[in-house]
Amino acid sequence: MGKRLIQQARGKGGPTYRSPSFRYKGSARYPKDLKKLRGKVVDIIHCSGHTTPLINIKFENGEDGLTIAPEDIYVGKEIASGKNAKIETGNIVPLEGIPEGTLIYNIEKVPGDGGKFVRSSGAFARVIAKLNGAVIVQLPSKKQKRFNASCRASIGVCAGGGRTDKPFLKAGNRHYLMKARNKLYPRSSGVAMNSIDHPFGGSSSSHKGRPTQAPRNAPPGRKVGMIRPKRSGRRKG
Repeated sequence: MGKRLIQQARGKGGPTYRSPSFRYKGSARYPKDLKKLRGKVVDIIHCSGHTTPLINIKFENGEDGLTIAPEDIYVGKEIASGKNAKIETGNIVPLEGIPEGTLIYNIEKVPGDGGKFVRSSGAFARVIAKLNGAVIVQLPSKKQKRFNASCRASIGVCAGGGRTDKPFLKAGNRHYLMKARNKLYPRSSGVAMNSIDHPFGGSSSSHKGRPTQAPRNAPPGRKVGMIRPKRSGRRKG
């Protein structure tokens, strides 16, 4: 019989596992109408929902916008946007207007979505090549991905680099960090749980746990661990 795993309970979306977004300062996205606007950085903000600092930009049309802060940003810096904007730190430019080899961050997946890729502290991507209507970008994982040339990106490197170099030293420090985003901490392994809580749980014998390869016809509550291979053994013929 299947069990309600923690992964399933988190996916349901109850208050125990829901992200406390009411504590966050706002969504760090590009405004939709940002073709040739200019703005000025009026504040640098810390938000518990982001690993990078955020900058509050006051645009010339009167709108405010929150976005990911780059390195070497400061209050009062002018931020330009559009295809003809200069290639300077913090400027928001479509990929078609960015030269090859430029470091970028906060890249849109679809033109106008506000930015989806390369948003964590210290991260950056690099423009590799340009094709017909597409731009090849090398992501922080070294994987190369093709983007629409109209997708926007910011010039520079995400601020907050080196955040993971400092050790936590105490479990309490990590507890408060995880609590800020309502992440599950500490994580327990399946074999350390009771049999009612996980298919790998229980210790009725000297050998704890279950095989980590789930049967092919296992129900959803049992199908955890490694995926069963389509075939095994040496191929004949």
